[in-house]
Amino acid sequence: MSEPDFLATMAARSRERADAARARRPQSELLASIRDLDPAKRLHRSSEGFDLIAEMKLRSPAVGQLRRGDRDNLEQRVMSYAEAGAAAVSVLTEPSRFDGALEHLEKAALALRSHVVPTMRKDFLVDSYQVLEARAAGAGGVLLILRMLPRDVLASLFDTALEHGLFILLEAFDEYDIDTAVRLIEPRIGLKSTATSGSLVLLGVNCRDLVSLQVVPGHLEALAPKLPHWLPRVAESGLTTADDARRLAAAGYDLALVGSALMSGDHPRDLAAEMLAAGRSAKRSAACS
Repeated sequence: MSEPDFLATMAARSRERADAARARRPQSELLASIRDLDPAKRLHRSSEGFDLIAEMKLRSPAVGQLRRGDRDNLEQRVMSYAEAGAAAVSVLTEPSRFDGALEHLEKAALALRSHVVPTMRKDFLVDSYQVLEARAAGAGGVLLILRMLPRDVLASLFDTALEHGLFILLEAFDEYDIDTAVRLIEPRIGLKSTATSGSLVLLGVNCRDLVSLQVVPGHLEALAPKLPHWLPRVAESGLTTADDARRLAAAGYDLALVGSALMSGDHPRDLAAEMLAAGRSAKRSAACS
């Protein structure tokens, strides 16, 4: 499958959705609804050195349909992630290629309302309004794609998320993106305070090629040494087994974002628990060596 302008296409569609949403519900109304909410949940990190962001999505452009019936079982699936020990539940809200909806985020947050685990909106966000939508839907965090947006727009989304207490996963694809992340974070949070700020900001590496949409072997390991150690490091895409989690934890990653493998399997709780155990074992081994 090839789509040279995948990110540009997704950004354009996201802009259309943001404009339509703002026309239906002015930003002033959205802000008013947020004022009555409890504080956003923080990322639920463990002290064992490795964590999982487990993803709820119905379709992947690279894989196709993942779970046809899970619209009705969404709450059950996100609870299984939380019970397995996930640090957060990522929810795809992009409709055209991932069959997502903001309603899925709302349902997931409601299902986890009595649980410490937060939800995170994963989408191709282009407008601060969409960050506010995530907060109003009950999310504790948002994903921002570094390569997709100009720096001033990234800064606006980043600042809006921080203002409303959301954690931020910055998604990088290469060293240039990593440099962009550091330049974005440093004047706002600072290098030293980031490590003690409750994991407000994470830096992830996506190993999926944006043209072929296929996973690039070795990409996560190659970029691991380039990631700043004062940020929690997230391995994204391509993790399907406990051995993958062990390998990437050994390479230096602190978290993994796993979607398709959990969604396509019939026992997501077991796989999530196995990945966590393998990653944490690798971290313990590294600490002892």
